[in-house]
Amino acid sequence: MIEVKHVRKTFKVARRNAGFAAAVKTLLHKQFETVEALKDISFTIPDGEMVGYIGPNGAGKSSTIKIISGILTPDSGECNINGYTPWKHRIQHVAQIGVVFGQRSQLWWDIPVIDSFELIKDIYRIPESTYRKNLQMLTDLLDISEILKTPTRQLSLGQRMRCEISASLLHNPKVLFLDEPTIGLDAVSKIAVREFIKNINREQKTTVILTTHDMQDIEALTQRIILIGKGKILLDGHLEDLKNQYSDQKELIISYSGKSPQLCHGLHIIKQIPGRAELKIDTQVISVSKAISYLSEQTELTDFSIKHTSTEEMVVKLYQEFAI
Repeated sequence: MIEVKHVRKTFKVARRNAGFAAAVKTLLHKQFETVEALKDISFTIPDGEMVGYIGPNGAGKSSTIKIISGILTPDSGECNINGYTPWKHRIQHVAQIGVVFGQRSQLWWDIPVIDSFELIKDIYRIPESTYRKNLQMLTDLLDISEILKTPTRQLSLGQRMRCEISASLLHNPKVLFLDEPTIGLDAVSKIAVREFIKNINREQKTTVILTTHDMQDIEALTQRIILIGKGKILLDGHLEDLKNQYSDQKELIISYSGKSPQLCHGLHIIKQIPGRAELKIDTQVISVSKAISYLSEQTELTDFSIKHTSTEEMVVKLYQEFAI
């Protein structure tokens, strides 16, 4: 279980004006500004849950991940992950976590991938039998057998990311931190990585925290999201509940063989051609089921479909509501 309680973190950032004179002045007297990266954040994640940790750039996502992975020490607050405090019990803690940063590599750049895996095996003191079993599983599931002997620098971005995920899972971590794991991947690789993450979570009960700007990743992998902005936890809830809450309007596409239907209060035409219409439903005025029932009384419906608010549209509304 991951428990974060009242964590705060500040950074000192050097500031100066542009120009040579300002640069000389800075040599004699540096000016610093204190930036509050995290302002009293708290959340709990049970074992085996996958959570999307989202927010705009500069919201505090990376600072949070660095603290709960043991890289940073907070100014105050508590963090307990499976019985360990990350910054106090670093060796014990890192032995049970896996971390994938889309913009960082844990593979050695100039040596074949398999040599990096062997080094990771020695660093984590993975038993030979466990290492061989996990290597075979990861190689098969992520389709990396053909590139294990290739130096990391010669891999494409998609190939490298699949190897990065494999490297983070060789030691059977209980918790997996994923920061932009599908960045730069093509559609086929994205689907493969998402399916693999879901399988690991389902079969090994691995707890997953996913930070990304790709809302398709969030929708495909998580059921719960935590929204952070300006260093504060702004919202924590079930993805579908939030989509329903922030979707007071839905689109209904109907095909009909009878006369053009008359619209009631709460229904508005977006586009219409003979035999087909796209309608907007104001769900605060009329429910979807009642709208369909009303339209079926007006004309003979041959087909209909409902377009729900996408995760991306919902997140945009959240950003606007919280002014982040």
